[in-house]
Amino acid sequence: MLGKKIAELRKNQKLSQYDLADRLGFSRGKLANYEQGQREPDYDTLKKIADFFEVSTDYLLDRTEKKELVSNLTPGLSEKEERDIAKDLEKTLEQLENSDEALMFDGEPIDEHTKEMIRISLENSMRMAKELAKQKFTPNKYKKD
Repeated sequence: MLGKKIAELRKNQKLSQYDLADRLGFSRGKLANYEQGQREPDYDTLKKIADFFEVSTDYLLDRTEKKELVSNLTPGLSEKEERDIAKDLEKTLEQLENSDEALMFDGEPIDEHTKEMIRISLENSMRMAKELAKQKFTPNKYKKD
């Protein structure tokens, strides 16, 4: 579904895969893989695509029908928070890799694609949790209008 959304948005703006890939700073092949559902972008790439089309990542991931960005509703993350998320993500993934029964499905080790999907899901969850906590626990006097 993600690939179809990207292709639809690209075509609505009358852009070729080459044009869009060039504007986003990666190869046409990488974009084609996303559009065909052969690869999933990491969070930063997903965010870059969403920002380019001025839609939310939730819209691209088909979690909502609303195209509008809601960035003004949730506070952004600071560089320190971004580093903390990256550090926590690496620590969590390392623990999963090093445990005896880690990352298996039906008794078989999972493939690299599935590992990457787990990593993306964990990263998105960590970001969302951090943003929600920041929104919920920031006193009103410190919130920007």
